[in-house]
Amino acid sequence: MQQAMSSQLPNGDLKTATEVKLNVYDMYWTNEYTSTLGLGVFHAGVEVYGKEYAFGGHPFPFTGIFEIEPRDCDDLGEQFQFKECISLGTTDLPEEAVIKVVDCLGKKYPGDEYHLIRKNCNHFAQELVQILCRRDIPSWINRLATVGARLPFMEKMLPKEWLTPLALETSIKEPEPNRDTGAASGGS
Repeated sequence: MQQAMSSQLPNGDLKTATEVKLNVYDMYWTNEYTSTLGLGVFHAGVEVYGKEYAFGGHPFPFTGIFEIEPRDCDDLGEQFQFKECISLGTTDLPEEAVIKVVDCLGKKYPGDEYHLIRKNCNHFAQELVQILCRRDIPSWINRLATVGARLPFMEKMLPKEWLTPLALETSIKEPEPNRDTGAASGGS
């Protein structure tokens, strides 16, 4: 259940603040071993107004941002396991404004630009959380990408499907080519 807090403005209007949460998931079984080293492959989604927004990869040049029911691992896929929910503060933005922000970020986060080290779900979550409540997500969540960006050889050690997963490829189809030849239809 989404928490909303209200306070009265000097003009008598009510100002409502809504809680912003970060839902964190273990992505791969390797986290059982690498978490003790302070590294792991984590997915994060931002929960606000009872919806969770996240970014994922697919092979097409349109938004990779998607919306799911909060903490719904079935929608994410079998390699995801819910880890924890972190309260990050509140936002004063109304739900309609949050939806517009997410739509605008969709232009910056197309699915075909997903990359585990350079542009992943945690980069998106960080940017959305900054806009909503001017906070940072915990650094451990994206530490693998931070370390990988500083140590280029590390990227070569990671499985290719971790870097540019085609997670949404099966659920998103390319548009069918227009088969209309432009000829007038009529009885011939």
